Amino acid sequence: MVAKTILTLTDQIWEKIVEKGNKPVFVMFYSDHCSFCQQMEPYFNGYAQEFKEKILFAKVDITQNPMIIQRYGIMGTPTFKFFCHGRPIQELSGAMYPTLLKKLIEDGLSHGSECEQQTTWIDSSITSYT
Repeated sequence: MVAKTILTLTDQIWEKIVEKGNKPVFVMFYSDHCSFCQQMEPYFNGYAQEFKEKILFAKVDITQNPMIIQRYGIMGTPTFKFFCHGRPIQELSGAMYPTLLKKLIEDGLSHGSECEQQTTWIDSSITSYT
């Protein structure tokens, strides 16, 4: 069931799902060779099941999607970002206690709209998205 709960995003569909979507999105940026990603993945999958009615959960392979990585300044894996109305509002990087990951999700749900109003929007027309 996890596979249906978590979207796999690519450079080609990122804008439609995340930046122009109507639902908050929680994204795990990962690579297959990252041991910390493998360590955090079961928790990410569990939270995807727990919060699936409120948030879209997605994964982005950093080795296959350079445009997204460059646009959002992803420097390492795993990186978790919470997007509200297409804007990144919170981020955590590296292996961490699973409760911190859950807290990031809960805070994003509780305060995401407030945070989104205070963030700077990156106009998608300045990139080479199609």
